[in-house]
Amino acid sequence: MEAILSSFALVAASEMGDKTQLLAFSLASRFRKPWHVMAGILVATLANHALASSVGAWVSAHVPERMMAGILAVTFVVFGLWTLKPDTMEESTGSNSFGPFLTTTVLFFLAEMGDKTQLATVALAARYHYMVLVTAGTTVGMLVSDGLAVWLGERMSGRVQARWVRVTAACLFFIFGALSAWRALR
Repeated sequence: MEAILSSFALVAASEMGDKTQLLAFSLASRFRKPWHVMAGILVATLANHALASSVGAWVSAHVPERMMAGILAVTFVVFGLWTLKPDTMEESTGSNSFGPFLTTTVLFFLAEMGDKTQLATVALAARYHYMVLVTAGTTVGMLVSDGLAVWLGERMSGRVQARWVRVTAACLFFIFGALSAWRALR
């Protein structure tokens, strides 16, 4: 249960203000079909995070535990610092004939490649050794965070400062980093 809850909390918090959340808002505004956009986010995130957690599980099986804990400590601290930097999203000007579901699926999958939430999924799977549970937690975290962008949009952005959300997410990464460093040193 810890793997699911930790994965959920870390990704949900770190996704706030992320480029994929901005993408979710943009796609929902453009297509005005929130269920199609959310379904595309679900499919893309499941595929992307399943791939990421598979890599994390493989790495954890082949790298000694103390070394892995040290690598994770550094990785989580770097993610925390990365989270403090606001994301921006470049607007696409081309037309689209794929529809809301396929457009969202493809754009989200590509936007998540190398993104901090994908890399965090690799690290979480390496830490917990539960590929399916980490994928479930990170996927639900993405859906909650991006669902806010899809359904609440500007209403939420007017009430919650993105800076404080980023600081909270960064603190979660720093806590995970400290816990991993402690494991590496004992």
